[in-house]
Amino acid sequence: MAERLAQDPDELFDVIDMYGAPTGVTKRRADVHRDGDWHRAIHVWVYGQDASGAFLVLQRRGLDKDSWPGSLDAPAAGHLAAGETPEDAFREIEEELGITPDPSALHHVGTRVIADEMPPDHFDREYDEVYLLRRDDPLETYRPDPIEVDALVRVPLDDWIAFVFGETSTIEGTLMRASDRAITPLTIEPDQLIPVPDRYFARVAIACRRALDGERHLVV
Repeated sequence: MAERLAQDPDELFDVIDMYGAPTGVTKRRADVHRDGDWHRAIHVWVYGQDASGAFLVLQRRGLDKDSWPGSLDAPAAGHLAAGETPEDAFREIEEELGITPDPSALHHVGTRVIADEMPPDHFDREYDEVYLLRRDDPLETYRPDPIEVDALVRVPLDDWIAFVFGETSTIEGTLMRASDRAITPLTIEPDQLIPVPDRYFARVAIACRRALDGERHLVV
């Protein structure tokens, strides 16, 4: 049996233009990233609240990922394959996290336009459809895929907000390794996060806080 990879370089993507419109062109994942073509993806952010307070769940990316391996990111994310809608791409939640939420529980909070470059041959230009998912369950209820996900990390939401706004230099979280689901404490520093130029982590955190506070009109 062929080894399963963290990403398939031959997966087909629909190419869009810089304004998000379809071009009618379909290309291999590896070629899209080599050529810097615009394409679509989803990000699903998981937040919740229990007896210990409000929290946010993050993913530590698999070490074999083709971009930012080992960095902290949205807990579930993935590209739209050719012909897929964002709703079709909800499969990423089950594939990466081992949970199957009701699609109606996912709250679309905006489209993020981002360009990420890792020269000499990786240029990732995306329209990311961003969703929030409230899930109050502990980390032990997840079954992350160790090929795609190195670990899941849970952080106190209000501490995270202070951290991503630069008010603190570190934050204490809880890590669950995907390989054996062992739980350990984790101290997070800024260089462990994927670099973002648009205060994305802060905007997501504020949206999660507002959702927990009962606000209905959320945007990232």
